Amino acid sequence: MRKLEEYVRSIPDFPEEGIIFRDVTSVLQDAEGLRLAVDTMQELIKDLDFDVIAGPESRGFIFGTPIAYNMKKPFVLIRKKGKLPRETVSVDYALEYGTATVEMHKDAIMPGQKVLLVDDLIATGGTTEAMIRLIEGLGGEVAGIVVLMELAGLMGRDKIKGYRLEAAICYEGK
Repeated sequence: MRKLEEYVRSIPDFPEEGIIFRDVTSVLQDAEGLRLAVDTMQELIKDLDFDVIAGPESRGFIFGTPIAYNMKKPFVLIRKKGKLPRETVSVDYALEYGTATVEMHKDAIMPGQKVLLVDDLIATGGTTEAMIRLIEGLGGEVAGIVVLMELAGLMGRDKIKGYRLEAAICYEGK
């Protein structure tokens, strides 16, 4: 059996010179790679007590939904601004160049609910930090975060100190 890291294609100098892009699509395109990714992420949080899973579009949906299904938990969407049809709450956050906004339905998380965040990647931590602010703003508690890949060199873990973060794969570089 192949190791999970072997399913991730590394593309040098993309999107710019000096960057090694970790391509999640190569994991998704392989049935065994996808199964191993979901199973590994789920194993990392098997001891975690939580009520609901939340994940950002689009790759948080891809990994969060099967984990929610397997663990018999509901799944909550976190989307880009303007994509949800009912009343929402939103958080703006900084990107390398500019800002972005994430939203979720105002009734998606109830006060006191324990939430597991699921995403494909943590790099600088900005998106994860914004999701935490959304959940806590609704009175929820972030019980933990699980990602497929962590780019440790970008120090995203530093932005979310105090929260349990599990990564199936950790790359030391940027």
